Parts: sequence; structure tokens; C-alpha cells
Amino acid sequence: MTGYERFMTALLRKGEPDRVPLWELIINEPTLSAWGAKSLEEFVEMEDLDGITIFEDMKLEPLGTAEQKELVWRGRTILAGTRQVVRDEWGITWGITDFGIPYPIDGPIKDPSDLKTYTPPDPEAPHRLQSLREAVKKFKGRRAIVFLTHDGFEFPHYLRGGMENLLLDYYDNPRLAHELAEMVIDYKIRLMRRAIREGADAVVSGDDYANQHGTVMSPQHFRQFVLPYLKRSIDAAHDEGVPFIKHTDGNIWAILDDLVQAGIDALDPIEPAAGMDIGEVKAKYGDRIAVIGNVDCSFVLTRGTVEEVEEAVKETIAKASPGGGHILASSNSIHPAVKPENYRAMVEAARRYGRYPIDPELIAQYRSRNYIAKYLKAA
Repeated sequence: MTGYERFMTALLRKGEPDRVPLWELIINEPTLSAWGAKSLEEFVEMEDLDGITIFEDMKLEPLGTAEQKELVWRGRTILAGTRQVVRDEWGITWGITDFGIPYPIDGPIKDPSDLKTYTPPDPEAPHRLQSLREAVKKFKGRRAIVFLTHDGFEFPHYLRGGMENLLLDYYDNPRLAHELAEMVIDYKIRLMRRAIREGADAVVSGDDYANQHGTVMSPQHFRQFVLPYLKRSIDAAHDEGVPFIKHTDGNIWAILDDLVQAGIDALDPIEPAAGMDIGEVKAKYGDRIAVIGNVDCSFVLTRGTVEEVEEAVKETIAKASPGGGHILASSNSIHPAVKPENYRAMVEAARRYGRYPIDPELIAQYRSRNYIAKYLKAA
């Protein structure tokens, strides 16, 4: 099977592929260049991953010294420069870490009056899908091309200058919260439709709704202010004929029924450190969604031994892979704290133990284990 065939077979729950597919939402330094890759595209080729995540391209205006030049944001990595402050096309201000990862500092919508004069960026701008076009030329038909979008939560709180401001709007200014979500989802759906028509095989929404203890908003507020916009995005993807992956960190048991009923095709990354057991999720929802994840990147991939990584992979495969419908990945992303040797150990273990049919002895030995428990106890 090609990587594309393997990934899509699992994502669409069309039975068992030849082995469990491998994919990551994001791969950062130092892992990205640990073995000589100069780009995500090179890394995906070198590691023979089955899918690649592509972000929209966003122009950035440096806010600092005269020596700073125009940068281009390709996903969550800035192509040049670190420790800078930049403004994107939405008017959101970002700081840049040593690893080129942006983090939001401030947003342009301070109160409802700002929205009256605000103009969002153009989703039809030609530069917006340059990275996608390059990926289509390089990977189409060989590896699954997954385009990252957003729904109605993350960008609204960026625009408001902080999550706490948007959450207060849910109580104090619900009209503003809905107007922001409406504006963002209109942009994101228009761009997503373009991306699909230019060759994206699937889409993933990156909005995070939870932390390790639960959702950052009440389930009621989720259903009022977030779910309707997520549902519109899911329906638009399906209208274009591609599956929709929902990524969200944290403990999402309180809203998981809502996500599945909204029509998602897969859930990523099912974070074990937040009480999300991938075997339990698959047992309850595996007839309706594929499961993606969930090798822990809070403790195991960052601090564990190669042997501990292998044990985590074995357990994940035993719980999630039988019957298909599972794509193996980390429990969030390959972030800067992940040890490259542990990432490599994860990939090698997945290829060693993820061949179909999955070894019945492996399943019997590992499916009832809970590898994350000892790390949480020690934390």
C-alpha cells in the first residue's frame, strides 16, 4: 500500500490496511532536522510517514528593529528569525520562540466597536495556498495531504487578545462572541474549500477546547458558541467529499458525544495524560469515527527511555489498532521538548508491532494496561 492508501483506509474505517499508518499534526525542532531534513516535506519523505499536515501561508509584519525583514508563516514554524514580534494578516500580534514557534500576545478586537471597522484577511489571496500546491505536486497519491483549518474558538480568542476575554464574552457579550465566530468561520470555510479543490485529501481542525482537567468552557457554552460553527465546517468538508479530523487536547469526555454527533470522521490526539484512554474511546465510538494517537508526549517522548516508548506504542496498538480505524501519532505533537531518539523509537516500534493482522498475544498482553499511570503518579 502507498502511504495515502494506508492513511485513508484507516481514516475512513475501510478495514485493516497493511500496517498502522503514521502521521503527526506538527513536527518541530529539534526532531525536524535531527537526521538532516531541511523542511517538513523532506522529513516526511525521510521518515516515510503516511500523511503530512499543511498549513495556510500567512504574511507577517515584523514589529521591531529595522533589520527585521518580511517573514512567512508556514503553519507553526517561522521560516526565518527567532525571538521576534510580528503581526499577522488578521492583526494578531505574535512572539516567536527560539524554535520559531509563534505564540499570541495581543489581538485587534478590544471591544465591539473595533469589530465594526475591522476587515479580515482575504481567503482568496493567491499566496494563501502556496505550501499546499507544493505538497500536492510532491505527494499527491503517495501520501495523504491533510490541510489544517480552524473552527469558531481559537481565532476568536486570538482576535480578542486572550482566551479569558472571549470566555467572558460568552457571559457578558454573547453577540460579540457569535459575530467573531461567524467572521472566522466564513474565512476558514472559504479557504478550506479552496484547499480541497486544489488537492487536500482531508482536513483537520486545530482548535483546542480543553486542558488535562476538562473543557475550558462549560459544555453548555461549548454547545452554544462553538459547536454550531464546528458543525458548519464539518458539513462543508463533507460537501466537498473529504473527511474531517477533529484535533483537541485535554479531557473532552464531557463534549465527546457532541463532537461525534456533529459528524467528525476522526478524533486526534486522545491525550492519555488527560484521562483519555484510546481503547475506551474506540470501544465507545469506533463504529463511527477513527482514532488517532496517542503515544504520550508529556512524559514518555520527552523524558522516557527508548524501552518505555516501545512499551507505550505496544499498548496503544493493542488498544486501538485491531480491526483498523487507527492512525498512530503522539498525544499532541512532536514539540521542542520531545527527544528525537524517542520519536525515532516510536516510529520504529509502530512499524515493528503495527503489521496487520495485529499479533493476538500482543493484544492480550497489553490491551488492559495503563502505561501513563506511573508517570502521572510521579508528576
